[in-house]
Amino acid sequence: MLQISPEKVAHIILYAREIDANYGGFSEGEADGDSAVADLREFIANLNEDEKASLVALMWIGRETFGADELDEAIETARAEATAPTEDYLTGVPLLADYLEGGLSELGISLEDIE
Repeated sequence: MLQISPEKVAHIILYAREIDANYGGFSEGEADGDSAVADLREFIANLNEDEKASLVALMWIGRETFGADELDEAIETARAEATAPTEDYLTGVPLLADYLEGGLSELGISLEDIE
């Protein structure tokens, strides 16, 4: 079971899309000291461990590393393999917003319904 609310995921997707639109990605936004990147990193850092593991698992499902039917396995793998802060890992993933949106879609959750 997904242990992060779709609303929180939608919030992260919106931040990531803003960063992509304004700076072409995270590394460029960070180089400019953009507050959107800092805000996103802080938002992710303030999630609890279950939410962080679910967020990573959702990204993996959107990236097709795991299937939607493997959500529980993906969450457990995310917990077991967490060696860096989640905000560092996720802000280093190109197409983060697309992968998160794809993961939601694979789980039958529409981003339009959330917004």
